[in-house]
Amino acid sequence: MLRYLRSEIYRLLHKKSMYLYLAGLAILYALFAFVRSGGFTPDSLISHAVDLFTFLPPLVGGYFFAALYTDDLSSKNLTTLIGFGMSKTGLVLAKLILMLVSCAVLYGLMPLFHCALYAVLGWPGSAANMATVYLFALRALLLTLAFAALSGIVVYGLQRGTFAFVLYILLAFNLISSMLTVFVKMFVPLLADYLILGITDRMVTGLLLGGPLLLPCIAYVLYVAVAAALSALAFHKKEMEF
Repeated sequence: MLRYLRSEIYRLLHKKSMYLYLAGLAILYALFAFVRSGGFTPDSLISHAVDLFTFLPPLVGGYFFAALYTDDLSSKNLTTLIGFGMSKTGLVLAKLILMLVSCAVLYGLMPLFHCALYAVLGWPGSAANMATVYLFALRALLLTLAFAALSGIVVYGLQRGTFAFVLYILLAFNLISSMLTVFVKMFVPLLADYLILGITDRMVTGLLLGGPLLLPCIAYVLYVAVAAALSALAFHKKEMEF
């Protein structure tokens, strides 16, 4: 698995399209911030960070999901990996690790970029502001990993990249999660806190305000672990087309 992880990281680092795409997003965000800088207030650094990290799972996480998950399907690389001895369970775990590492690096840099941009525009943030922005980045990272784990079930169960990517995008834009939350709150309100949005909100609130963290952390780990287990099970039951 380590050899595969290294090869995938090498492949990502040498994708020119990744650098162009991320640079394009950064330039667009900088232009957008500049346009609305005339209406900035002392609260803008934090409130706009919420907007920024709401869009990272679909825009940045979506890119990495496509690069790490669906590229293998379109290039028929899954059959090659399995044919050369990599286990299906190991491949599922490797993809989650790669998703976590790649997004953690980008999401870790985004608060620095966001705060530096606002400082250049005349609204520097404090250390406390930076810490709060990093909590939003953490929430976005947790959601991205959970959505990738869920969409991975479709990747390995159906082996249809388009279906999996559409599912990821719907999850990342909170379309499915929001509808499910409304449904659960109407009929089983006690379960609302145990949906992925509720779990990550409780984790961030716990870090921000000092609330309980153990139960939401356990719930999150179980959430991702069950999704990964279902992906591995679906992968094992799916016949490979060599």
